Parts: sequence; structure tokens; C-alpha cells
Amino acid sequence: MTGPLFGVRANDPVTLITFTLFLGIVALLASYVPARRATRIAPVTALRRE
Repeated sequence: MTGPLFGVRANDPVTLITFTLFLGIVALLASYVPARRATRIAPVTALRRE
């Protein structure tokens, strides 16, 4: 982490927590959007298309 971020130590807790929260939010959004889209389709219709 010290390479890409200038002036940040490798064990800086604030940076580690912030980065972890950021990745968690991105992961939630990446899974929420397709799940939301999938819930709009009726299960019978989805099964027939498969």
C-alpha cells in the first residue's frame, strides 16, 4: 500500500478501514444491481427461457 499511496504507512489503521469499507460498498452495489434486476422477472418466465 505504500507504493501507490504517497505518505501512507503500510499499517495505517484509518486507511485500512476506509479502504475495506469502500471495497465492501462496491461489492454490495455490484451484487445488489443484478439481484434487483432479477427480482423484476417472474420465476416462471425465467425458467421457461432457460
